[in-house]
Amino acid sequence: MSEAVNADHPRIYLNDTTLRDGEQAPRVAFTPRDKVVIARALVEAGVDEIEVGTPAMGRDEIEAIAGVVAEALPCRVMAWCRLSKSDVDAALDAGVSHVNISAPMSRLQMSVKLNADLHTVAERVRMVVSYAREKGLTVALGGEDSSRADPRDIGVILRAATQAGAWRFRFADTLGVLDPFSTFEAITRIRQETDLPIEFHGHDDVGLATANTLAAVRAGATHASVTVLGLGERAGNAALEEVAVALGHVARGRSNVSIDKLHRLAKLVAVAARRRIGRAKAVVGADVFTHESGIHVAALLKDARTYQGIDPARLGRKNTIVLAKHSGVSALKRKCAELGFDIDRDLATALLSQIRQRANEKAAPMTRRELQSFFKSACGRTS
Repeated sequence: MSEAVNADHPRIYLNDTTLRDGEQAPRVAFTPRDKVVIARALVEAGVDEIEVGTPAMGRDEIEAIAGVVAEALPCRVMAWCRLSKSDVDAALDAGVSHVNISAPMSRLQMSVKLNADLHTVAERVRMVVSYAREKGLTVALGGEDSSRADPRDIGVILRAATQAGAWRFRFADTLGVLDPFSTFEAITRIRQETDLPIEFHGHDDVGLATANTLAAVRAGATHASVTVLGLGERAGNAALEEVAVALGHVARGRSNVSIDKLHRLAKLVAVAARRRIGRAKAVVGADVFTHESGIHVAALLKDARTYQGIDPARLGRKNTIVLAKHSGVSALKRKCAELGFDIDRDLATALLSQIRQRANEKAAPMTRRELQSFFKSACGRTS
């Protein structure tokens, strides 16, 4: 389970779209084998749904999706479809039982993409959703560009989708134009238009995808669309690892994700996507539990809660203390003790002066071997 274990918190279902929207990130292409391996890891981590690809891309993608379906994973495996019967047919060919059918919600996208007005789009939604249901598929309706649409227009389309048998609505902030306050208002307003469960799909163009997802949850969304590392088009999507840890930590909710699996999952996806994980990347970055500041470390060594909001052990991680420009006596004495050296405050102060000088010349934490050399030199020892 995630860090949240409070049964009173609302259950939030995570739909991971790394294999679909994540793969739309520039220069990312997963092999069929990658898709299977990542899908298995997502299930192991506890995600509820995997959006595995777009069958309409052609035979290669259909076969890659079919490969994931053949794994018979214990979660919902979905395909993404445009608003057309031919896309539904391609999804059926891939062997999925669940589809997300996407339709434009803003008048701009209706006009440009479909050359259609609101009522034409609503009727087309009714027709395509009905067709998918007749073929035995469960259907979620994806609302492209929902954040720039009139809620009343969305309501018209949702009523058509509901009558045709859709079971969930994905509210997509396609261009990342929302902030947490407008997200809360938008989801609150959409809930007045429909009784369908609402999924929020956020994009990170201005760095607010995770915050907006949490705001949507606060407003009553029960499903969140995420990707590992926030991988996705342009600036990406809401990051699975951020949303999963934030639920119950800074937001009221709980997911089925085992947060101790997130670090391994992130590394797996990074390799497949040929992307580096930033050292300061929230939750899974190499440095998120690394401490240098002398003031922080002195308190941290007495009680980790002083400068640590998340217990790294919950994520299968641990603290690291580095010696560099901002280090203090407490950190140095701890590091020396780990090496079997017992130093007094005067010697520690002298060593710190050398460590800081070294840090100004070489912008990297001191290695274990360097510290041993510094200590022996300060003590007049040569071996």
